[in-house]
Order: sequence, then structure tokens, then C-alpha cells
Amino acid sequence: MNSKFLPISKQDMINRGWEQLDFVLVTGDAYVDHHSFGTAIISRVLEDEGYKVGIIAQPNWKNADDFRKLGRPRLGFLVNSGNMDSMVNHYTVSKKRREKDLYSPGGKMGLRPDRATIVYCNRIREAYKDIPIIIGGVEASLRRFSHYDYWENKVRKSILIDSSADLLVYGMGERAVIEIANNLNDGFDIKYIRHIPGTCYILDNLEELYDDYIEIPSYKEVSKDKYKYAQAFKIQYEEQDPVRGKILVQKHASKYLVQNKPQMPLSREELDKVYALPYQKNYHPIYEKQGGIPAIEEVKFSIVSSRGCFGNCSFCAIAFHQGRIVQSRSEESIIEEAKQITKNPDFKGYIHDVGGPTANFRKPACEKQLKLGACKNKQCLYPRPCKNLDVDHTEYLNLLRKLRKLPNVKKVFVRSGLRYDYIMADKSDTFFKELVEHHVSGQLKVAPEHISHEVLKYMGKPSGKIYDRFREKFFRINEKIGKKQYIIPYLMSSHPGSTLESAIELAEYLRDIRYQPEQVQDFYPTPGTLSTAMFYTGLDPRTMKEVYVPKSKSEKAMQRALLQYRNPKNYNLVYEALIKANRQDLIGYGAKCLIKPKNNKNNSSKRNKNKFKNKKRHK
Repeated sequence: MNSKFLPISKQDMINRGWEQLDFVLVTGDAYVDHHSFGTAIISRVLEDEGYKVGIIAQPNWKNADDFRKLGRPRLGFLVNSGNMDSMVNHYTVSKKRREKDLYSPGGKMGLRPDRATIVYCNRIREAYKDIPIIIGGVEASLRRFSHYDYWENKVRKSILIDSSADLLVYGMGERAVIEIANNLNDGFDIKYIRHIPGTCYILDNLEELYDDYIEIPSYKEVSKDKYKYAQAFKIQYEEQDPVRGKILVQKHASKYLVQNKPQMPLSREELDKVYALPYQKNYHPIYEKQGGIPAIEEVKFSIVSSRGCFGNCSFCAIAFHQGRIVQSRSEESIIEEAKQITKNPDFKGYIHDVGGPTANFRKPACEKQLKLGACKNKQCLYPRPCKNLDVDHTEYLNLLRKLRKLPNVKKVFVRSGLRYDYIMADKSDTFFKELVEHHVSGQLKVAPEHISHEVLKYMGKPSGKIYDRFREKFFRINEKIGKKQYIIPYLMSSHPGSTLESAIELAEYLRDIRYQPEQVQDFYPTPGTLSTAMFYTGLDPRTMKEVYVPKSKSEKAMQRALLQYRNPKNYNLVYEALIKANRQDLIGYGAKCLIKPKNNKNNSSKRNKNKFKNKKRHK
């Protein structure tokens, strides 16, 4: 078997001359050794520190046999559910089972369990009762406190409690996992490894906690009282900062979940080192016969340039996971990776993306963030760009220029999210012009999400006027350079704060700009987001004021249909919505109407049928 990949079998260990591993990493994804996969990063970081790491990918969880196949590790097990929360991976927003799993061989569904982190930990305990278990990744990170679970429609305990793991690493875990490994290697019992930033652990008694902390409402309180849930979330939301954040404590029955302060972001040099590790940049060869791993196609010729996002949209978990302080790799690191990409025999000359959570963020929002932390009660871009915001695309633009001049590179596209309000805040048009001329593949995808002021307020997104100015400028630049390119706006229905009137307002806007979206995303209440807290509680935790939440299937269907009102399949839903909202003025034949009257639609349908019959007779 290919020894460049980390061991996945006893034979691989024998080939390396290893009798025992230091760590076994269990993951819900197939084994892909690419730095877009958390499993690859954590395992390679540990390998670089001198530890022997093996991978158990997508084990059979029906019994403990697969969890024993690499033997008992010397220091412990590391567990993640994969690159996605296992419930999001398995179910659509309507709670229907998805047909494909892009992180599994051939896209096959069913190779990991629901709530994979918990299930895997249970099986490891069955195989090795007293072995240290450290959980991490998105599923663990975003479920570290008591949290609302959309799929069960109830508040669940911290995943650290439910999994019976020893430690939880939240956020980007390179530094934390190295420190944990070094402590275990030095002989420390895992129950005494309590000091590491970016980790959570369980205490029996708060008298054991010597540092200052904030105790948030308990699991019992937040599971029974939505006001308490909102209060708890507000504190979590405000303290997720590595500079000024406090230790947080939440009681679960007789035990206490303790969250240490977040880790400081990696420096540019540290980030460069992480991305320079010897990844194979592909899935393990064992999957070749099964059709490979579909998820690699999105990242194979793309480059991760940054982490973190100060955009802080309410429905996005990035702030709760990667943080608001942006970190980026050096130009040299990125260009070196691009050169390696061009040597891939499958490379056709197109670098698909250069970005991160937000492609055009390359540094912290302002100088204050690294010294004082991100502002507790202020946003960098909402409701308007902060006066301290450093708006500058120079570094990113220079990087893109260098990349597109590389030998064998035909085009460098930017497909990660772009904050158009940040682009519009730039006093120079140079980046915008070169973006349109060189880095758009015919369609530029941006995310206004909505147009209603009230909905945007809860989303934490800029006003619709800014998006309008961005659109106008985009088309002016295209006209000037003689190109015909389009904007594809991502839109979201049924977000907290969105009423039928809001959805109709957005439908009218789409009518006016003559655009019909092919896809509309219903708001998906995933763990760890401000919007999910609003969805569950009906309160905005920032103000503790009530917020309207569309929850019924019928209203959510109407809101979604309104955004695609031209689709004949949506006629009845749109009609019902307009009647319910008392907007009969939008039913008719006028230029401003969304749909035609119902009776005339039926009569028209009958006339068309008669015409068809007559044509058949003439034939």
C-alpha cells in the first residue's frame, strides 16, 4: 500500500516498522490527505511533531471490531465526524435523508452513523475502556455547550457529556492538539490537562477551578426556559475572542462543562508551515475502485489562502469555529502550492479558487483586533463598515496577479465568498475591475441573501442598496471591457425575521431586476449560530427582544415559492401567499404583477388543451 499516506492497516504499520501508534484518528469521512480536510491537517501536524498516527476512516460502528484494527494507541484516540456535522451531512433542511455523501467512496450514503462523534466514542470505550479520547472538528466544536438540535427539536447536552470523551478541542485545533499530545507524552493523566486554550473539559466541582470564569445558565435551565437559552448564547457569542474572552462554565446535572479561552490565531509563519506539510493532495488509493471521493473535485485545484471572517453573518458558524480574526498565508506559500498544482497531470490550466471563508479578507479588520480583540458589541461591516476598518485589496490583488502569470496557468478564478460591501467600501476600483476582467468564470456568485431591511438586520448583512450599487458597477465594468458576465445571488428564505411580506418584497425585487433564481436555500438551523438561537427561542439574544420566526411547513413553502414565483409548479403556493398577505394587487396582468388571476389561468389552460385537440383533428 502507498506508504506516503498515513497507516490505515496493521500491514501499513509493519511496512513502516511500527509496532504501536501514538494516536489513532477516527473520522466519519473517507481518508483524504488534503489540507481542506481537518483529519489530514491534524494527523500531519502530529506527524510533524514526531508522533506516530494512524487513520480509521468510516469504521463499521455496529460493533467495536473496526476500532481495534490498529491496536491500542500509546497515547489516545482522536475523533471527529468529518468535515461536516453528521446530521447536516445526512439530512436536508426538510429533514429528508440526502441521496449522496460527497465525503464517501462514490458518494455512497450510509457509511457513517447519525451523531457520529458520540457513536464512535461509545465504540472506543467498548474496545478500550480507559483510553484517553479527544474529540474535535466541526460537529464537536459547534456542539460544545448545551445546544438546540433541529433534528430532535430539543436542547441537547454538550457533546462532551454525551460522548464521554475526556477533552474537546474547538475551533482550529493545531496548536491545542500538539499541546495535548506533548502533555500526554510527558506522562500527564488526561484528567489533569485542563489549562490549554481552545479546549473544553468536565469538572465535578467548581472549587477545582482557580481562574476567573463566567457561569452561564445550566443545561437544565436552557432546556426548559428559552429566555435562559438566549441569555446563555449571548454570553457564548460575546466571549468567543482569544484576546478578551473569558473562561465559561455551564452546569450539566452534577458536573460542569468548562470552556477555556479560545486559542490565539496562528501566525502567518505557523499557517504556512501547516499548509507545507507533505499532504498527498488526494484520497487514499483504496477508494479508486469505488469511484473515488467526490469532495476532492471541489478542492483539487483550489487554494486555501485564509481563515477566519470578520463578516460575522448571523447564520454562519465561522465566528464560533474559526473566529473573527482573519489569518492568511504568505504569497510565497500560496504561489509554491500553485506551482505544485500545475504539475498535476490532471491540471488543465485553471486554478478554481483562491480564498477562504471570505476570499477578499487577507488580514484582521483593524490593528486593534490583535491587541484588544474583536469588538464585543460592534460589528466590522454591519450596519455599515466601521470607521476603523482597514479596507485594502492590494495584497490580494498582487497575489492574484502573480498567480495568473505562472507558467501553464490559463485562468485563476475566485469562487469563495466575496464580501461585496467590502469591495464597495474600497476607495480604489482597481481590484473590482481586475476581478471582473480576469477572475470571473462568466458568473460571479455573491450572497446578498435578502433585500428586506428587517430580515437583513437579523442576518447581519448589508442593506439592499449596497447590493444594487454593486450590481450596477459590475455591469458597467463588464460593458466597458466588452464582456457579458452575470451575477448569481445566493438567496435565503424563512430566516428569522422574515414574514410573508418580507418574502413578497424580495419577490418584487427579483421581478424588477428580471432575475429568477434556480435555487433558493431555506434557512437551516445548524448548531452554533446566532440565527439558530433566534429560530429556537423567538428572541434576538443581542437585544433579548422578540423576533418573528416562520416555522410552519406551509409558510416556509410559500416563502420559498415566492422567490421562484415564475415557476408554474409554484403557482398555487404563490397565489395562497399573496391572498394571505392581502396583496391581490400582485395578481393580474399588469407589469408589476407576479402571477395571473387563478380563473383566467384555468381558462387559459383549457383553451390551450382545446387548441391541442383541434391541431390533432387537423392532422
